Amino acid sequence: LKEPKVVLDKWELAQLVQSICLTSRGSGVRIPQLPHQPQCKLGLYCFMPCYFYILYSTKLDKFYVGHTCEDLGERVRKHLTNHQGFTSKAKDWELVYFEEYNDKKEAFSRERQVKSWKSKKRIKELIESKS
Repeated sequence: LKEPKVVLDKWELAQLVQSICLTSRGSGVRIPQLPHQPQCKLGLYCFMPCYFYILYSTKLDKFYVGHTCEDLGERVRKHLTNHQGFTSKAKDWELVYFEEYNDKKEAFSRERQVKSWKSKKRIKELIESKS
């Protein structure tokens, strides 16, 4: 008997990989499915959306504001790994807010806008307005 061949397209494989990640300590962490499916126009080309996002650390009681054009779950995982940078100061970062954009320029512009507020209160209001 032949074993059935399982064929996954790139999107299905990406979803499978995204569903289970490993933290820097090696424990399995399930990341919720995020709306990161490629948008295809007439089947000719696809693009992946970009995101503006906000992370929160309870330990530091601080927000991190950023943008990315990669898978959002993967980007959060990278923030939790051993690296240099602001988010390396804590390992409890949670994704608390995100917005989807069609291109990097729009996502980066939104990041700059929110960072210019320099206000924890306004960031909290933004997060609460989405709830």
